[in-house]
Amino acid sequence: MNALLEVREIGKRYGNVVALREVSTVVKAGEVTCVLGDNGAGKSTLIKILAGVHQHDEGEFLVEGAPVRFASPREALDRGIATVYQDLAVVPLMSVWRNFFLGSEPTVGFGPFRALDRRKGRELTKKALADLGIDLRDVEQPVGTLSGGERQCVAIARAIHFGAKVLILDEPTAALGVKQAGVVLKYVAQARDRGLGVVLITHNPHHAYPVADRFLLLKRGTALGSYEKAEIELPELTRQMAGGAELDALEHELRQAE
Repeated sequence: MNALLEVREIGKRYGNVVALREVSTVVKAGEVTCVLGDNGAGKSTLIKILAGVHQHDEGEFLVEGAPVRFASPREALDRGIATVYQDLAVVPLMSVWRNFFLGSEPTVGFGPFRALDRRKGRELTKKALADLGIDLRDVEQPVGTLSGGERQCVAIARAIHFGAKVLILDEPTAALGVKQAGVVLKYVAQARDRGLGVVLITHNPHHAYPVADRFLLLKRGTALGSYEKAEIELPELTRQMAGGAELDALEHELRQAE
């Protein structure tokens, strides 16, 4: 299967600070690539390169096999790469459907006589949410009244509705309880099953493991490892995330010192 997205030995510097060094991974249609790492691991830098916010300094970034260097997030979006950030960029007091279309609202009429088509906006929003199995009581309610999990689901449905091929999710379960995190992960799996390539950024291997097809572990800007799901079990993934190799080395040194 051809990759929708691929980075090869990618690197990024900010002055003398190396934010990413020789990181490689692939994102395929109908699969979830999970990027794991603690704060400062380089996850945010990788997202910003994929989303067109920053440009890489080294290596290759390919979209559907062709090298790219996006000048803006708009260019990435035009190529079907949609990013849902942790803060979601919603307007809390505005209705669910207005947030759904933010900047792309349907209208009726022509020229100076154009007006917002509220009915169409509500219907399209309801349908897009229903297609993902999301049943909101009222799309006229302010988005600020939704739970964190519901907001994430609306953002995922929005990206799919507007034609995303690759969906990048920045810590979508970070501030959620177990039940809400499960709901969000269910919709991540649905996006995958609809043929999207999903990049799931998280620091929680227990959230990543059920839905991911491959894992990229980052630490201090470098790759600790890259695994297909069949190559690694959850306990080993958790051990590596917790610095298992360093702990093993430390125990070895302590034994040597005895």
